[in-house]
Amino acid sequence: MWQLLSNADSVLLDFDGPVCSLFAARPAADVARRLRELAGELGVPPRHMAAGAAASEDPHAVLLTLARTAGPDTGPGPGPGPGPGLTHRLEQALTQQEIRAAATARPTPGARELIQALDERGVRLAVVTNNSPLAVTAYLTAQRLLTPFAGRVHGRTGDLSLLKPHPDAVRRALRSTGTAAERALLIGDSPSDLAAAEAAGVPFLGFAPHAAAERALRAAGARHITSSLGRVRQALGGSSFG
Repeated sequence: MWQLLSNADSVLLDFDGPVCSLFAARPAADVARRLRELAGELGVPPRHMAAGAAASEDPHAVLLTLARTAGPDTGPGPGPGPGPGLTHRLEQALTQQEIRAAATARPTPGARELIQALDERGVRLAVVTNNSPLAVTAYLTAQRLLTPFAGRVHGRTGDLSLLKPHPDAVRRALRSTGTAAERALLIGDSPSDLAAAEAAGVPFLGFAPHAAAERALRAAGARHITSSLGRVRQALGGSSFG
């Protein structure tokens, strides 16, 4: 871990997990169910929502699956029914749910201290997430942590094909921090974070606060994993920057 940190001019953080538990007060499964309800109201047949990823408790999996039902989206449609506009409406609904959740999100233990320590050392920070950048900004603002990330929150765009594991957000973060891929470090808690980091050529540190997350990261090929951001903060004492 010390070597990863000592080589990093910038640290890229996934949001939901390494920074906070976004749906701590309202389970993600409730948000996923609301997306399915909205899709039904907009004309998606029930058979498209009964199995597989569409029945998932992960809102992003539901969004992606239902978006494929609609096909290419050209923006807001003129009326109800699947097709052009469905993806936009679902994505906007998820964004509103994420913004609401940001007000009650639970900070990840050690995240604030790590962010502040990295910022004090002059390490450039960025967020790379599949969540809405509006929700991220709302949370960081409420927690008085936005300044270290100013202009470097890279989240979901209108093109859902660019969600992680696609490296788009990671590449945007590299551009915004002015950092070469090999001089950055991505801290994430999922195999999709690892895949995005690898595709962009960025070193990866897995955050696994429980055994299931560690198993998933190791199965995906993660070499460096920590169960505590406090340990990452402690490792800064043995690293040098600049």
